[in-house]
Amino acid sequence: MNHPARKRGSMILALAALGATALAGCSPAHDQARPPGGGTITIDPSARSDLKDFYRQKPTWTRCGELQCATLTVPMDYAHPKDGRTFTLPLAKAVAADPGRRIGSLVFNPGGPGESGIDHLKSGGASSFSERTRARFDIVGFDPRGVAGSKPAVDCGSSDPADADQPVPGAADASTTLYPKTDAERRAALADAEREAAACKARSGAILPHVGTLDAARDMDVLRAVLGDDKLTYLGWSYGTYLGTVYGELFPRRVRALVLDAAADPSLDWSEAALQQAKGFRNSVEDYAGQCASVVGSACPAATPDGIRKVITDLYARVSKRPLPIKGTDERLDQTMLNTAVSMSMYSPESQWQPLSEALRAAHKDGDGTKLAGIADPGTPAGDDSSDDAGADAGADGHQSPGNSSDALVAVNCLDQPHPRDAQSYWGLLDRADREAGAFGTSGVLAELVCKDWPAGEQKPHRVKAEGLPPVLVVGTTGDPATPYEWARNLAGQLPGGMLLTFRGAGHTAYGRGSACVTDAVDAYLLDLEPVSDGKTC
Repeated sequence: MNHPARKRGSMILALAALGATALAGCSPAHDQARPPGGGTITIDPSARSDLKDFYRQKPTWTRCGELQCATLTVPMDYAHPKDGRTFTLPLAKAVAADPGRRIGSLVFNPGGPGESGIDHLKSGGASSFSERTRARFDIVGFDPRGVAGSKPAVDCGSSDPADADQPVPGAADASTTLYPKTDAERRAALADAEREAAACKARSGAILPHVGTLDAARDMDVLRAVLGDDKLTYLGWSYGTYLGTVYGELFPRRVRALVLDAAADPSLDWSEAALQQAKGFRNSVEDYAGQCASVVGSACPAATPDGIRKVITDLYARVSKRPLPIKGTDERLDQTMLNTAVSMSMYSPESQWQPLSEALRAAHKDGDGTKLAGIADPGTPAGDDSSDDAGADAGADGHQSPGNSSDALVAVNCLDQPHPRDAQSYWGLLDRADREAGAFGTSGVLAELVCKDWPAGEQKPHRVKAEGLPPVLVVGTTGDPATPYEWARNLAGQLPGGMLLTFRGAGHTAYGRGSACVTDAVDAYLLDLEPVSDGKTC
């Protein structure tokens, strides 16, 4: 049996990840944070009597493998921190290799939203940082509120087959089309999204208003204080750039250094962000067709770029009429799963293009959808034969964390970004999305449909306002599928003293992917606060 909820979760991970591009509507100054709805500037949070216990807590660090682990307690609602409701966030750190020359802590976020900093470190993620950086900083990861090991954590039931099997009366399976045109298809897509939103509210309704990035950034300031750092040194990949930008707005004078790699543009509304991201994926597939031979050689599914494009186009048409069998399961590879597999494989060409090429060849020549299904959903039996790197992590290394990453991604994106309440706003965007980005565009719009019935946040898109923020390093990759290069350029232009480092290449993110030029520039900034020259390109 097909599982639309599970396949929808994969589609969301592939196409809506990193889509939270609106900052809170606030204009903080001098380390004073406005409440979420704007209004009067409040006092420094660390000086508030009702927050002092959180800022002064002393975590107990214990050994966990090669790392040290602890927990951090933060208020669920910063407007009412004494009401007894809290989040407990897991922490992990790789201690500085040269403690005599230690600068402080380097806090990071691997992306998402919904990715676990703990999982990243425990799976060897410290190697994403150079030896120079690891020598001088404690590398600190955490699970943001509602994510992974956070207690409580967002639970929408997407991993429960019982939820996926609920029928939609009077409508076909919404997952069978990426471009619903008929009334029946749209009813099915709408019912699927409404069912998912209802499941999230039923299981996690009490915490959904409190898992947004504004509060996660406030948590980071508590973390900074608890780590003993007067100012924050931070590196964020993809969604982590948004989290870092929010922190910079709320606490501009608490920043030592911010590296924002694969940046989100906070000025875009939900529709422009979805369309621009979809065009980024479409362009990346063009890059794959054109550069496949130089990256994976004879494993490409065809001998020429035009041949590769034809293989992909033909497969989309083929599975729309007759989905392909998947070994070891009664599911079949349809357009949604194919689109997810192709999209997810655009993040890291060096590790993902070869598995994608082999999977496309098997589907095209042998009519076997097993390898593509394994890329689309590594958690299924079909995924057992696929590379672990074929997942769609929004972080630095292409690794997809288990757990509630899909649920948390939806919860944070929907709360952070204002969305229309009427379905027609989404249907009205589909034609444009199809014209501009094909299946990547229409599926991207459908992934946003769940936000129609989400609890409303107080955020809105706007240009960054961060008076007093020191120079920030923004890193953009010219062929980035998920956070288009233009977003990095735009963010750098919005930040006071923003510096743009350009990496010419395909794939998502730049730091930690092997470019010595990028590594040297980022390290010089992190270690010595050395500025990056205007227009620097690697």
